[in-house]
Amino acid sequence: MEDYIDINRQSWNKRAEIHPDSDFYEMALFRKGLNSLKAPELKILGDVTDVRILHLQCHFGQDSISLSRMGAKVTGVDFSDTAIDYARQLALDLGTDTAFICSDIYSLPEILEETFDMVFTTYGTIGWLPDIQKWASVVSHFLRPGGKLIFAEFHPTMWMFDDDISYVQYDYFNSTPIVEDLPGTYACPDSGHHFKSVTWNHGLGEVVSALFGSKMTLESLEEYDYSPFNCLKNMEEQAPGIFRFKHISRRFPIIYALSARKM
Repeated sequence: MEDYIDINRQSWNKRAEIHPDSDFYEMALFRKGLNSLKAPELKILGDVTDVRILHLQCHFGQDSISLSRMGAKVTGVDFSDTAIDYARQLALDLGTDTAFICSDIYSLPEILEETFDMVFTTYGTIGWLPDIQKWASVVSHFLRPGGKLIFAEFHPTMWMFDDDISYVQYDYFNSTPIVEDLPGTYACPDSGHHFKSVTWNHGLGEVVSALFGSKMTLESLEEYDYSPFNCLKNMEEQAPGIFRFKHISRRFPIIYALSARKM
């Protein structure tokens, strides 16, 4: 899948045109001050006042701007030029100094020379990348010695299932790319658009080993039996901000969150 970046960029450009206006992103409330960050990452984030943060795969910038509102000095990165254009205008509208760069993750070291106190990346990010060791090396590259990675992601066991979470369809391990052409998106299921994508599943051991291999030490790792988003089929809100599948509830982890520090 040598053209996976172009395929996925086209898909995310299309998403970036419709996502900001969706109910999913609560843009009216966000413009009034709503913090878009969720409990799992907030739990391990800590005080970010004056912390220099690189936010990888930032989409159209809500989390980047939320971090800026919390006092951080933030640079957001995404490969979708449509998303980055929107993010820049949103930051301007809201009066934050959040910076944004359009780049795919693997190419970023070629165009950005800074190092940061923290790299932040959450939810639906590494599945778009074929080489997780290369991802970890990019994270390490941008962290100063002693700098910290904050990472939350959907659990690889969840990605084994079909869309209805009724049977195991895909491998847990990163064996072959998953090529799909599906209607709608998590934010706009009835958008009327189809979205082609190329993704990979990365097991928990693969991720942790990649971080160790890039001279990073694990400080925390927690698995959660819920999603902070209502973003998949057959979910229900069982408590505020706690979404689980109606038919299987708490039988397997849905997300995980970790922090790691560069040695």
